[in-house]
Amino acid sequence: MKQNRSEFVELLYSTGREGMDEVIGQLEELGFFQAPASSKFHLNHEGGLLEHSLNVCKVGLMLREQMLALKPDLEESLNKESVIIAALLHDICKADIYQKCIRKRKDRLGQWVDYETYELDYSDFPLGHGEKSVIVLLRMGLDLSDDEIMAIRWHMSAWDLPFQSPDLKANFDTAKRLCPLCSLIQAADGLASNLLESKDPEETY
Repeated sequence: MKQNRSEFVELLYSTGREGMDEVIGQLEELGFFQAPASSKFHLNHEGGLLEHSLNVCKVGLMLREQMLALKPDLEESLNKESVIIAALLHDICKADIYQKCIRKRKDRLGQWVDYETYELDYSDFPLGHGEKSVIVLLRMGLDLSDDEIMAIRWHMSAWDLPFQSPDLKANFDTAKRLCPLCSLIQAADGLASNLLESKDPEETY
């Protein structure tokens, strides 16, 4: 986790964005670097959120290079600084929602055993997923571009359309059309979560 934290911080500083000291300090206060990435799915262990954020960034940077090789005129829309910021910070909304708890489950022998896991608690700042990350970052004083805001807000793709609101669907479709970074971060998030971080069936016990 210490190595991951150093890599994460180094990548953020590489963007040259002002106010990064304050952002990193507030991420520390939120518990970002210790938080899991989920309660029971991918990387549901201490430091999992940090690991996931790095995975999304690495996949995003690889996808960027491949897309620029195919379509060089995407250089401005997919600038490296924005990919790093959107990828590393897309999920900071999760930093304060997980609480450790003890639950029971059956082991391979059918015996009930205690195990440590996480439960969700949204009471601190009950807001939606992507928009919470954007608002928290803006409150931290980070100057986000419009593309970075849209990519972070819509990184959950259509999974984050409450009640299938027609207005939100229209906003989502427009964001994808206007902002190539949206599609890149969505793809990187999905590939990291479902391929790099998929659970081994043995880990379900």
